[in-house]
Amino acid sequence: MSQRTMPTPLGRCRMGLGRSEITPPANIYHRCWGAASHDAATGIHAPLFATVLIISPENSQAEHLLVTLDLGWLREGELDKLGARVAEETGFDPGRLIITFSHTHAAGNYDLDRIGDEGGNLIPVYLKKLPSLIAEAVEQARTAIEPVEIAYGSGHCDLARNRDYWDHETKQFVCGSNPERESDDTVVVGRVSDKDGRAVAHIVNYACHPTTLAWDNTLVSPDYIGGMRDVVEHGTGVPCLFLLGACGDLGPKDGYVGDTAVAERNGRQLGYAALSAIESLTPPGTEMTYSGPVVSGATIGVWSHEPLPASRIERVDEFVFQKLSLELPFLDLPTREQLSVQLDDWQKHEAAARSDGHNDEAADCRAMVERTRRAFRRIEAVIPDGMAPYDILMWSLGEGVAIFVSGEPYNVLQRELRARHPNTPLFVTVLCNHGTGGYLLPKDDYGTGLYQESAAVVGPGALESIIDAISKQLTEWKMT
Repeated sequence: MSQRTMPTPLGRCRMGLGRSEITPPANIYHRCWGAASHDAATGIHAPLFATVLIISPENSQAEHLLVTLDLGWLREGELDKLGARVAEETGFDPGRLIITFSHTHAAGNYDLDRIGDEGGNLIPVYLKKLPSLIAEAVEQARTAIEPVEIAYGSGHCDLARNRDYWDHETKQFVCGSNPERESDDTVVVGRVSDKDGRAVAHIVNYACHPTTLAWDNTLVSPDYIGGMRDVVEHGTGVPCLFLLGACGDLGPKDGYVGDTAVAERNGRQLGYAALSAIESLTPPGTEMTYSGPVVSGATIGVWSHEPLPASRIERVDEFVFQKLSLELPFLDLPTREQLSVQLDDWQKHEAAARSDGHNDEAADCRAMVERTRRAFRRIEAVIPDGMAPYDILMWSLGEGVAIFVSGEPYNVLQRELRARHPNTPLFVTVLCNHGTGGYLLPKDDYGTGLYQESAAVVGPGALESIIDAISKQLTEWKMT
């Protein structure tokens, strides 16, 4: 029998969105790249924002808060403190609070071990102010809560490319565009409409490291996310919330530059793809239904927009929250004492190279000092002889699902989930505040010399366990 409907997946709930600016001082500590020759930022390219979303289900008194920040990351201790203060200032249950990051590498580096460096004195002041700025956005969202419908759609954008490139001449993997390995070009969108059918917000989910701007850039910037947001908001007239997808092995084709115009261009590329997907959605509250033939020069098959049938309404109105808790195997990681020796050695090598006038060698040593300093962050959550705790949070919003994971998984996570559940729109969001951080690689990629393994915390099989756990939950929810 011929298919007689082309439904747009939908969800309904009560929702509010708010935003506040969180741009730091123009001279805050900024260095996020080992190859950078500067420490403090020299100015602002574009503002940074906190955009928050409150879900208030009709069938529950418990509200859920999603906080998205135009920042790169925060260390575990600072993130825990931020979450606790946001929960305190807003009254939210910490268990229903999710903080995630756009992961722009141009926003600044707010690790507290940088306080002694140029611009580092501004870090504690900024972190102290950040919870109140987020609370302002939450208050806006609370006053904006209303019944909404979310229409889910998808499109394609080839901004992101696989970045595990084998350099045959030097016989090593480098982080650079590799046209021979698979990447995910999926853009997932959500149009949020009020009871009168007017769009009030859009959600864009895409997997690509915000690494357009690199060591030559000295300006605070949201990277391509700012340009994407400008395009979508200008084109639709309503706010846009960005969620970063699984991009552990993905980055922009044109990246690692100092020119902010390239970041803006990359953002426009994604923004136009998102707009295309948004424009493809059917009008709120409808699905495409086959109406029958009309005799013309040819016999035409006519499709029309019709109200949802009763058989779909119950599923569309459903909201379910689920937390999955896993234990994953730690890698064999260096100790703090071992890292301290490495750091001291590299600092001595750098000083000696500078003293001898070997500037290129000194720059390489400075980069290795930065790499070693970051390695301390890698071992913060390690439990001796223990397992790594890893939490996954999931929202079933009608006929779509939002999945929140920590760390930086490879894009196979979302490709595999979408292959197993092709009829379910999935918003996959990484770098969330629940669980162990670090990269999550496919088991066969361990031991090959990839950079990501050197910045991983858990070992082979961890990513596959996460995929299986999420897929099992989707199956239990009958998400096909």
